[in-house]
Amino acid sequence: MDMSQHSISGLFEQLGLDGTRSGIYHFVKEHNIPDDVTIDEASFWSASQASFLKDSLESDGDWSEIVDQLDAMLRK
Repeated sequence: MDMSQHSISGLFEQLGLDGTRSGIYHFVKEHNIPDDVTIDEASFWSASQASFLKDSLESDGDWSEIVDQLDAMLRK
């Protein structure tokens, strides 16, 4: 069992994005998810990123809590 703690920075890196504080800030500032769209359906994800997000939420896996945090950050 993986007992490591995941972070928002780690999630960004898992998604192939800049996981630095500045990178996260700029990504969140430039992207927004409408209320009627789930995080994995947002138009700015690649197919593999969307699949990872969807799988993480559906399986209620290790990353699900951090994906929920990112979802909240992207809803302004």
